[in-house]
Amino acid sequence: MSDRADSPTARDVLWRFGPMVYGPTVLFALGEGAVIPLIPVIAAQLGADVATAALVASALVVGQLCGNIPAGWAVARIGERLTMAIAGLVSLAGIVGMALAPSLGIFAIAVFLIGFCAAAFGLARHSFMTTRVPLSFRARALSLLGGTFRLGMFVGPFIAAGLLAVFGDEHAAIWFFGACLVATVLLVVFGPDPEKQFLDTSTAEDDAVAAEDTGEPVTGSIPLRRAKGSRSPTTPSSATDPGTGVLRTMWRHRRVLSTLGLAAASLSAVRSARQVVLPLWGVSLGLDAQTIALVVGISGAIDFALFYASGQVMDRFGRLWAALPAMILMGAGFIALAFTHDLPQAPMWFAMFAAVLGVGNGLSSGILLTLGADVAPRSDPAAFLGSWRTLTDAGGAVAPLLVSAIAAAASLAVATGAMGVIGLVGALAFVRWVPRYVPRTRP
Repeated sequence: MSDRADSPTARDVLWRFGPMVYGPTVLFALGEGAVIPLIPVIAAQLGADVATAALVASALVVGQLCGNIPAGWAVARIGERLTMAIAGLVSLAGIVGMALAPSLGIFAIAVFLIGFCAAAFGLARHSFMTTRVPLSFRARALSLLGGTFRLGMFVGPFIAAGLLAVFGDEHAAIWFFGACLVATVLLVVFGPDPEKQFLDTSTAEDDAVAAEDTGEPVTGSIPLRRAKGSRSPTTPSSATDPGTGVLRTMWRHRRVLSTLGLAAASLSAVRSARQVVLPLWGVSLGLDAQTIALVVGISGAIDFALFYASGQVMDRFGRLWAALPAMILMGAGFIALAFTHDLPQAPMWFAMFAAVLGVGNGLSSGILLTLGADVAPRSDPAAFLGSWRTLTDAGGAVAPLLVSAIAAAASLAVATGAMGVIGLVGALAFVRWVPRYVPRTRP
């Protein structure tokens, strides 16, 4: 990869994206991160038992899963910026429903609506970055996008704890989320438009990429002005063409979705399993809540600290150099942890492998976003990204159910080992399919 990836142009463009993309991401994630830990608590106050409260909390993930494909349809037709604005406004209705819900059913519907809008908001940002960021630093840009989301989800619970200490009411966190959404919508609607600021820079960058035969596919980047020697002027663009339809896009790209897409889903599953297994493992060892929270928090801090390193590795050495170590670390970490439950120093092993899983998850930051952008069709990326994100979100949604089912049928150690096997199988899938669909840039 040439030195222009490290040029001031890259930093300048990423800075210009801040108000439109990274800023709204942090605001949305801060509010969501503050609310998520309190959803089961509020559900219990409305009369839910433990199982029902868990079901209500899962409505957020279900809503996000259901929202990806409609979001792809919306982005392809009305654009990324308008989709983000509408999603923010509809989320405000969900916030009001959560705060004023008179019954558990209405509260669950409001939570589902928040998840649905989060999918639309997330896909719009993903599509925006896919079509605007030059290929030479795409991974860093998308890793930074994932990192800003991680920052919000990491800090959000602490904000919720502070609001509880001041107001003594869980609904304070919900209204905080509402304030974040208002700021998000205002920033999206009235903030600077990076597409206009980015026009000349992106055109020069895309012209350079088009002129240099690097061997790297450029299917996910849409030039803002067409370079010489590029595709025919009759080629449709997502900016002018309403798209070929989500279902038709899924069928047309069924091969990449059923191969590389499933590998990506396995990564999402392992990530999601980490969030479930670590607290359960601490409980099974008889550790107190403070110790479990400390271990999980340290793992999350390691994860957050490595998010930008993942993008640097992908841009400089190729996507596989980040995906493979991440999957091997998490897969092997789960398998090794499964054999430590009855050892004399089990708490020590628990803390050590939680850190290992944090490293693996941190190295995977931005991979799903970047791979989706790499293989998205040039003419209509939004519809494809809706299908891609549905697959990855499905992997994340199924993993906790799989852990629960295997733990109930056998034991938590067996469930943990099973997730490790999924991680290693996913690593093999990445080895097989990443070089085929996203070949490494040649010097």
